[in-house]
Amino acid sequence: MTTVRQRRAGKGTEAAEDQPSEEKNVKPDGKILSDHTGGKLWNILSISVGGIVALSLGLLTSVYVATLHENDLWFSNIKEVEREISFRTECGLYYSYYKQMIQAASIQQGIVNCKQYLEPVYFYIYTLFGLQAVYVIALYVTSWLLSGTWLSGLLAACWYITNRTDTTRVEFTIPLRENWALPFFAVQIAAITYLLRTHLQPVQERLTLTAVFIATFLFSLTWQFNQFMMLIQALALFILDCFDMLPTVKVTWLYIIQISALLLVCVLQFFNSMILGSLLISFNASVLIARTIQKNLKKGGLLNRLGKLILHVLLVLCLTLLINKFIKKSLNLESDEHIFKFLKAKFGFGATRDFDANLYLCEEAFGLLPLNTFSRLSDTLLFYVYIFVLFLMTVAAVIVAFQNLSGSNQVQFMEKMEEYTITLKPDAAYNLIHTVLFGCLALSTMRMKYLWTSHMCVFASFGLCSTEVWKLILKCIHLYTSQRTHVIKYSILIITLLYISYKFWPGIMDELSELREFYDPDTVELMNWIKSSTPNTAVFAGSMQLLAGVKLCTGRTLTNHPHYEDKNLRERTKQIYQIYAKRSPEDVYRILRSFGTDYVILEDSICYERRHSRGCRLRDLLDIANGHIMDGLGENEPDLKPSLKCQGTKPLASSEESSTRINTALGEREQLLLCPRFQGLPARAKHAGEGGSSGE
Repeated sequence: MTTVRQRRAGKGTEAAEDQPSEEKNVKPDGKILSDHTGGKLWNILSISVGGIVALSLGLLTSVYVATLHENDLWFSNIKEVEREISFRTECGLYYSYYKQMIQAASIQQGIVNCKQYLEPVYFYIYTLFGLQAVYVIALYVTSWLLSGTWLSGLLAACWYITNRTDTTRVEFTIPLRENWALPFFAVQIAAITYLLRTHLQPVQERLTLTAVFIATFLFSLTWQFNQFMMLIQALALFILDCFDMLPTVKVTWLYIIQISALLLVCVLQFFNSMILGSLLISFNASVLIARTIQKNLKKGGLLNRLGKLILHVLLVLCLTLLINKFIKKSLNLESDEHIFKFLKAKFGFGATRDFDANLYLCEEAFGLLPLNTFSRLSDTLLFYVYIFVLFLMTVAAVIVAFQNLSGSNQVQFMEKMEEYTITLKPDAAYNLIHTVLFGCLALSTMRMKYLWTSHMCVFASFGLCSTEVWKLILKCIHLYTSQRTHVIKYSILIITLLYISYKFWPGIMDELSELREFYDPDTVELMNWIKSSTPNTAVFAGSMQLLAGVKLCTGRTLTNHPHYEDKNLRERTKQIYQIYAKRSPEDVYRILRSFGTDYVILEDSICYERRHSRGCRLRDLLDIANGHIMDGLGENEPDLKPSLKCQGTKPLASSEESSTRINTALGEREQLLLCPRFQGLPARAKHAGEGGSSGE
C-alpha cells in the first residue's frame, strides 16, 4: 500500500541530524578524529576505576563492621559459651541450627567439617560480614546506574557507612534473618534498575531477569517478612504501570518472578503454609487476571482513562481479597493472622486484647520512627539532599503521569513546556515510588527503617549527581549551559564528600580504637549449671529470648522459642507465659506438665519489669488477654475482673529486685542454683496442689 510521508531534507541536513558525531570529528584540514575509539577507551577506564572503587568500598565496609564487632566484645578472646551468649534473643536460635549442623556425625546429617580451616563461629560471622560487602556494592551499582557516574555510587557508600546507626545493625545482631536477606534485596533492586533501562538487547534482558529471579529467591528464602516487602514492591510496580510509566511486558515478568520465587521457597520450606496464603501471591495473580478482563486500559482521553483506572484498581483489590480468602479457607491457614491483628490495632481500626498483637504493639521496634533519626541523618546532609531530590522527582513524576493519562491532546502543550520539565526514565520512576512506599513503612514501623535508609543513600546520591536535575534547576533560573551543569554537579558532589570526610573521619577512627569486652558472668554460670546439673533430656520452659540461649549453649529441649510465624508455637508460648499471669498454681503446673516441662526459668526482669509502662508489661498483656485487671495504680477497662487466685501465683521476690530466678524444678526434681542473678525454688507445694503463699 502506498503511503505519503514528509520529504526528507538533503544529504547535508540528514548527515547533520542523523550523524552529528561525524561532523564534529572532522578537523579543518579534513582529518577525522577517532573520538569513537577514544570514547570507548574512556568508558572502559571509567568502568574499571568505578568497579575497583566499588569492590574496595565493599571490602572496607566488611572489615569495618567486623572490627567493630571484635572491639565491642573482644570476640577472639572470650570463651565459646560467652560467644554464644552474645547472640541474644532470636539470634541465638538461628545460630543454634548452624551449630547443630556442624556437630552432625556425617555430611548427610550436617555439613562439611571446616574446623581444620577456620573456627565454625568465624566462618559464620565472616559470611555475614562478607554479605555486607555485597550490600554496599549493590547500593553503589544502583546509584551508578541511575546517575551514570560511579562518583554517585561512592557518595551512596559513604553515606551508608557514616549513617551506620540507622542503615544497619549487623555488627551486634549478626544472625538475624534480615542481615542475610537485605543484601540480596539490594542486589534485586540493582538488577531491576538495570532491567528497566531502555534499549536493552534480548540477551541482556534475559540475563537480567535471571539475576532478578535469583536475588528474589534468595531474599525470600532468608527472611520471614519477605512477602510483605515484595508486596510493597509489587504495589510500586502496579502504580507505575497504571500511569504508563513502565513497560508493561517487563512489569509482567517481575510479577511472575515474584510468584515463582515464593512458590519455590514454599516447596523448599516443606510447603510453608504462610507463603501460600500470602497477600503477594493473591495480589499478583489478581493483577494478571484483571489485565485479561479489562482491555484497552491505556487508551482514551484523560477522563476516560481515569474512569478505567479506578475500575481497574477496584477490580484488583476485590480479586486480591477473594483469592486470598479462598486460599486461606481452603487450606485452613492462620499463620499470619497475628500480623493483621497487629496492623488493625496499630492504625486505629479497633483495639485488641489479643496477646500476640499486643506483644508487637508494645515493642519499641514496631512503633513509629523516632524523630531523632532525622537529626542523625541530617548531620551527614543525607536527609536534606534526600528531601530536595524527592521533591523535584515527585513533581516530575506528577507531570509525566498527567502527560501519559492525557494522551495525544497534550503533546503540543508538553512540547512547549519541555524546557522546564524532567524526562523521568523508567528506572528513576521505579526507585522514586520504591523510596516513597518504603519510607511510609519505615515511618510507621521503626524496625523496617533499614529498608528505607539504605535506599535513601542511593536515591539522594543519584539526585545530587543527576544531570537532569541540575539541568532543570538551571533552566528555571535561565542559567543553563552544558558546561555549567557539569561544573555545578561535580563541585557539589566533591564538596559533600569532603564535608563528610572532614566531619566523620575522626569519629570513625575513635570508634575503631574504642575497646570493650563481653561481660555477663551470671548468664554464663546459668548455662554452665544447666549443662552440668541437668540431664541431656531435660525440658526447659521460660521466656522466648532466654530459651533461645539455652538451646544454643546447652542443647536442651525447649517448650517454646522465638519463631513466631506458626500459630501453634504462638499459642504454646502464650500458655507457657501463664507462669507470669494471675493463674492458680494448679493451672500453671498442669500447663507446664502438659508440655513435658522439667524446669521453668522465672525472670525477675519480667516479674518486676520497668522497661515498659503499665499496660505493656508482659504480665499486663497476659492479664488483659485472660480478662483480669492489671497490677499497680491506674485505670482498667470496665469489664476486666480481679483474679481470685492471684495471690497464690505471684513469684517470690528475691532479696534484690534486679535478680532473676531459675528453676522451679517440676515433678520429683529439686535442684537449686544460688547466685546473684539466678535463684532456684523447689516446686513441692505446687506439685501437691496447694494454693499456698506467694512463695510457692
